[in-house]
Amino acid sequence: MVEFKAVINDVKSGKSYQVAVTGHHANSLIGRKIGDVVDGIFVGLPGYKLMITGGSDKDGFPMRRDLPGPRRSKILMSKGVGFNTAEKGLRAKKMVRGNTISPETVQINMKVKAQGSKSIEDLMKKEETK
Repeated sequence: MVEFKAVINDVKSGKSYQVAVTGHHANSLIGRKIGDVVDGIFVGLPGYKLMITGGSDKDGFPMRRDLPGPRRSKILMSKGVGFNTAEKGLRAKKMVRGNTISPETVQINMKVKAQGSKSIEDLMKKEETK
């Protein structure tokens, strides 16, 4: 059974919330790509629209938007997700994950694109009390 941790960023308030996604909701996220807009019902936020902005796999390798597919690959990078440098012009081969969510993905980062009728804080408090 697939299980994800969804980290949802509320752009208006600047707060982030972490939600565990399991069962058929997690299975329906497999195959989605970075930049896709999904319904908030998958993470317990009915009425919300969420955009997938990234994530990481079971070994901590980050997902990269410009690498197609779910595979892990070692690519030559000079800047961007998965590689930070203080020196100008420095390049290195780094291992990163592709832009598609797979069963090896552990964390999915999302941001709110459209608000629902209830506030996100109220919906998260209801989940904690269950």
